[in-house]
Amino acid sequence: MEQYRLAIDVGGTFTDVFIFDEKTGAISVTKTPSTPSNPEQGILDGIAKAELSGENIKVFSHGTTVGTNALIERKLPKTALITTKGFRDVTEIRRGTKLELWDAYDDVAQPYIQRRDRFEITERVDYSGNILTEVDEAEVRELAKTLRARGTESVAICFMNAYVNGANEVKVKEILEEELDNVYLCASSEVLPEIFEHERMSTTIVNAVLGPPITTYIDVLEQEMEKQGYEDDILVLHSGGGVMTSETVPKYAARLASSGIAAGAIASKHIAKLCGYDNAIGLDMGGTSTDISLVYGGDLRITKDWYIEYGYPIGFPSIEILTIGAGGGSLAWTDEGGSLRNGPQSAGAAPGPACYGKGGDEPTNSDANLVLGRLGTKLLDGKMELDKEKAVDAVNKIADKFGYSPEEAADAIIKVANANMCDALRLISVRKGYDPREFALVTFGGAGPVQGAYVAKEMEIPTVIVPPHPGVAAAMGCLLVDVRHDISRTYVKNVDAVSTDELENQFKEMEQEAAGLLREEGVAEEDSNLVRYVEMRYMGQWRSLSVPIGQDIISLDEALENFHQEHEREFAFSNKDQQVEIYGLRVTAIGTVPKPEFPTFTPSGSLEEAVKESREVYFEDGFVDTVVYDREKIPVGATINGPAIVDQLDTTTVIPPEFTAEVDQYKNLIIKTN
Repeated sequence: MEQYRLAIDVGGTFTDVFIFDEKTGAISVTKTPSTPSNPEQGILDGIAKAELSGENIKVFSHGTTVGTNALIERKLPKTALITTKGFRDVTEIRRGTKLELWDAYDDVAQPYIQRRDRFEITERVDYSGNILTEVDEAEVRELAKTLRARGTESVAICFMNAYVNGANEVKVKEILEEELDNVYLCASSEVLPEIFEHERMSTTIVNAVLGPPITTYIDVLEQEMEKQGYEDDILVLHSGGGVMTSETVPKYAARLASSGIAAGAIASKHIAKLCGYDNAIGLDMGGTSTDISLVYGGDLRITKDWYIEYGYPIGFPSIEILTIGAGGGSLAWTDEGGSLRNGPQSAGAAPGPACYGKGGDEPTNSDANLVLGRLGTKLLDGKMELDKEKAVDAVNKIADKFGYSPEEAADAIIKVANANMCDALRLISVRKGYDPREFALVTFGGAGPVQGAYVAKEMEIPTVIVPPHPGVAAAMGCLLVDVRHDISRTYVKNVDAVSTDELENQFKEMEQEAAGLLREEGVAEEDSNLVRYVEMRYMGQWRSLSVPIGQDIISLDEALENFHQEHEREFAFSNKDQQVEIYGLRVTAIGTVPKPEFPTFTPSGSLEEAVKESREVYFEDGFVDTVVYDREKIPVGATINGPAIVDQLDTTTVIPPEFTAEVDQYKNLIIKTN
């Protein structure tokens, strides 16, 4: 009975469903409106629309915005913080910085736990882990009465220096487990045992505030899926680019804070690999924003410097994704100096672009592309009709200010949007020491293929890849990941003073914990893989770089050489005469999950059979009569010379003049300059 692999990406507006039939290799996709107030319902609606039952599903993996939305909307449970006496305000003091440094009116968002819910107790551990003052059990039990009276639903425990010895935190947690019923408890020494109290406290707080809603969401979803006959694990994508089962999700709830965003990056990596590229930049352009990721040497870039709201970092490793306000619904406007701008304001789903005919009257990228003829007046296989006259009226607001024709204004709007995306691409590539000319651009999302070729041209990226189902590529990414956990600890010591035996023992302790997590997830030993990393930095520096290190450590020479090379690439500087210290250790535990083998296709039919129509499309030299193709009918191996337009259910691909597109065996469109 079980034959389908189901992947779902729950977005803010739509829930995307990607289905792979193991028996036939067939792929089917569908979309359904998301239900933010009842997130599991959107998933169930998508499954129903796909006409699947739980008994037919072999694997169910999904990414969700439940955690992200809860933080942004502040729909959080009553949460308390217990910390060392004198450190109640660490989360409010933060690092003393703000996102807009020179804007006196720009304030950092309020803490997730207000001051009245932050409590101090007497305890102290020194920097080396010695307990100077033990926890007073009576004090904790008295505090528990206060928490109970206040209706506290979740508690974060974060003590000074608990990263090196968490005994006091564990004791408090055990006492609260006795005193409080149905209250979510988490301790920093279990969540993120790393130095720097603000980052550790912030991560623990995020974990605490997300624990109850994430646990409820998973419990309800499990129950609903069981009713439909699905009895296997529900896999949930986390920020690090892996999945967790429902058993582990509640313990590391903060890892779901960017669950949905990571799926697109994973998809772009897989698509690039299928096409033979180890270096790729993912451009996921939707209706409101564009998410940009980078794959180098077959690996996605990982960062520990991320947040949902500035000032409240989350210390778990996460795929590095740069998000900017550039999408199909981004608004074009002029600033006080009279310059044309694009985004980050958006028309959103309601009222949407002017051409949607739902009340919007401001010019957007979608309106501009419609005026230029790059979008047709009918989308979604004719189910959605766009109003070109309203698009022209909106774009004329820009045209009148600059003395442009509607087409010139629309072209300017798109060029500004493309320039914004190119700036973001430079931040994630050139600023990090990568040459974009050595990469392929994987462009997807509803709007990405419309503008991808122009972005590639500006950045001198030689190849653009458009996957077969761009609009649901992020959902596909949920099927392509393994179970993954990251175990870390602080370990500060000069490389010259490190004992390899001591380092080996540290790693073995961490590997035992990591292997235990995989066992809890039901991963067989033969499917488990543990990868070691050392965080290294030059003495006196704050930023560190993660360097892989092998098993049975005999010498650090190779890791040290890799560190110097990586530092040269990242910062255009290295100094082999400078002393280096180890700052931290990390073990990544990977449980391999069987992945679908996507089918290949052979040529069938002719390119002429795929022609839908021709229409006037505006390019650099004005309007050109341009052939429009139906992507479903384009045969494998076909070559399309630009200018051309390729239509399909979930997006439109623009192939400008001087570009050529070929269809590979996986039905990817490979676009290159002539």
